[in-house]
Amino acid sequence: MAQQFGDYQNEIYFDGLRGVLPALPMTYAGLEAGAQAALPPSIWSYVAGGAGDEHTQRANVRAFERWGLYPRMMVGAARRDLTVDLFGHTLPSPLFLAPVGVIGLCAQDGHGDLAAARAAARTGVPMVASTLTVDPLEQVAAEFGDTPGFFQLYTPTDRDLAASLVHRAEAAGFQGIVVTLDTWITGWRPRDLATSNFPQLRGHCLANYFTDPVFRARLAKAPEEDPGAAILEWAGLFGNPLTWDDLPWLRSLTDLPIILKGVCHPEDVRRARDGGVDGLYCSNHGGRQANGGLPALDALLAVVEAAGSLPVLFDSGVRSGADVVKALALGATAVGVGRPYAYGLALGGEDGIVHVLRSLLAEADLLMAVDGYPTLADLTREALVRL
Repeated sequence: MAQQFGDYQNEIYFDGLRGVLPALPMTYAGLEAGAQAALPPSIWSYVAGGAGDEHTQRANVRAFERWGLYPRMMVGAARRDLTVDLFGHTLPSPLFLAPVGVIGLCAQDGHGDLAAARAAARTGVPMVASTLTVDPLEQVAAEFGDTPGFFQLYTPTDRDLAASLVHRAEAAGFQGIVVTLDTWITGWRPRDLATSNFPQLRGHCLANYFTDPVFRARLAKAPEEDPGAAILEWAGLFGNPLTWDDLPWLRSLTDLPIILKGVCHPEDVRRARDGGVDGLYCSNHGGRQANGGLPALDALLAVVEAAGSLPVLFDSGVRSGADVVKALALGATAVGVGRPYAYGLALGGEDGIVHVLRSLLAEADLLMAVDGYPTLADLTREALVRL
């Protein structure tokens, strides 16, 4: 039987009868303010900031405000079904944890990747684990429980290293490879520049490289013996500006589903589909990489149309359960959340992430109940009106 995620509000109200109030904020604004107070300024700027004057980051959020959901009455939405099939897995909801490269540093104990994986296990919300983790990918995957996890690949210039990372992800039990296309070079990020802080250049979140046999073989000394040399080696091979000619090679690395992240133009979708990928991921990196572009949500309809039968994942600007519902109505198969769960982690660790996920799902579920959409199949483009 499908979970009724809206029941989370009943838990909160009944706790209130015993004098127990929520320990964590109930709004995105509250999470954001709390995280800013809890995180060191350099980490806060890295997570909260975006490219340029952050116009695209703000536009991602505002794009959701331009769509309204038609209320439909007398449809018997007493129970809702949010289950979704994704790459052979039946998931309790269409929500997933988008990859956040410094999520490990957002936890008070410095092991946020493990906390996020445990939250995924508790909620059934899959995690897309970044290449840039504090703890090795094998340790992250070990915390997933029965919830499938996906590995996000920043493709290095060394093809042997890329293959090693993918094969390690396979062996660890990840269920798909998400290849990020828009971050082979770092965008112009004034907040980070103002603090002169790029965490990886300080040796943070490089565990997957420092534990990799191919990477270690490139070094004269082990990373633990000469971390400075290891960091410079990483910096020299991190980003590979992939072309369509690289797609057959990527496809040859694994039998796992390959999902291309950062695809927002329908022609790119068609080329990816023809190249044998298994899914598309419509995203502009939350506005962190390029300023001045269109909101990812405004690209979603065309991406979905060009994708045909392929699933389309989406993120960028998701702040609420209502945003999740709107992205689904515009055709997304699954919807990723980023900054909200990073802020929940900063405030409450694993429990903070669980709270954020349950809140998003409760709001989405209750919105579907009130507005008369019992299943995800009922959320179509016709459910929305342009405001």
